[in-house]
Amino acid sequence: MTRILSYNILVGATRRVDPLTSMIKAANPDVVGLVEATNPQVVEELAQRLDMQYVMSAYPRHWQDWQVALLSRLPIIYTKTHLLTKPVLEVCVEEPGGRQITVFVTHLSAAFSKGRAGDSIRRHEVQDLVRIMEAKQGMPHLVMGDFNNLAPGDPFKASALLRYVVKMDQVYKQNPAAVEGHPHLDFVVPGPLRILNPILRIIPRSKLLCDLFDTAASVYAPRGSIRLLQRAGYVDCFRQMNPGTAGFTCPADAPAGRIDFIFASPELAQNLLTCCIPTEGAGVHAEEASDHLPVVAEFGEVVGAKHVPQLKGCAEEVGV
Repeated sequence: MTRILSYNILVGATRRVDPLTSMIKAANPDVVGLVEATNPQVVEELAQRLDMQYVMSAYPRHWQDWQVALLSRLPIIYTKTHLLTKPVLEVCVEEPGGRQITVFVTHLSAAFSKGRAGDSIRRHEVQDLVRIMEAKQGMPHLVMGDFNNLAPGDPFKASALLRYVVKMDQVYKQNPAAVEGHPHLDFVVPGPLRILNPILRIIPRSKLLCDLFDTAASVYAPRGSIRLLQRAGYVDCFRQMNPGTAGFTCPADAPAGRIDFIFASPELAQNLLTCCIPTEGAGVHAEEASDHLPVVAEFGEVVGAKHVPQLKGCAEEVGV
């Protein structure tokens, strides 16, 4: 069996290596995809602590660039970086039985203050991503990371996210450095609509307004990027194994939506055993490690296992 973990570690996790290590170690993964791996020293230290090899996306323009990285306990056959809006890391690993799996680690643009919350930007990124992965058609591969997009049909607790953003906005006004990487109002609200910021600050105080906001936001929230991946044949591992579970992944201390995914190719999806969202690890609460929750998927060589124990630290229902 091979266990894959995808994790947005929040702007490099420079001062959060200890809780991050605990979260990852508790899941006991064979392969780890890291998003926002802006500090190479942290990636190297995590690899040492977890006894794994590591590789980072290539061609950073400066030391603290928006890189992605991969840690692996399995032998690495080759690595390659694709330069899109952000780098996409392609890594091929080999399982003990000789099967090779190609892993793509990606981070789609947030751009929430752009038109339709940046949906067109992410659509173009996914179209490019699908074109890159066409070379692996017929072979087991997967793509994982932070897609900054909801899946079609997924619930969205927009009022919980707004409450979190308003809270971060208050901190941002006092000390911008204290909320680096966390969303604040001007980050998510398009310029022409920022006159509505005072109203947005009021909404979390009223249950009625929260209900109305949740309904409106669920309709408005873009889901096109994920739909493109699904149309290309990729299987949403979490939703495949948890059809009735929200599985919110962000923000970690106020889960409101599922934007972190592991998508498997049809060949690999046949071997999917389980997928979950860990909320703690070795006594560490997930929000201590990052503003995202990790996603863990496990693949086996035998299709149709009758009993698969739940991965340790995974909540049955997250954020509902």
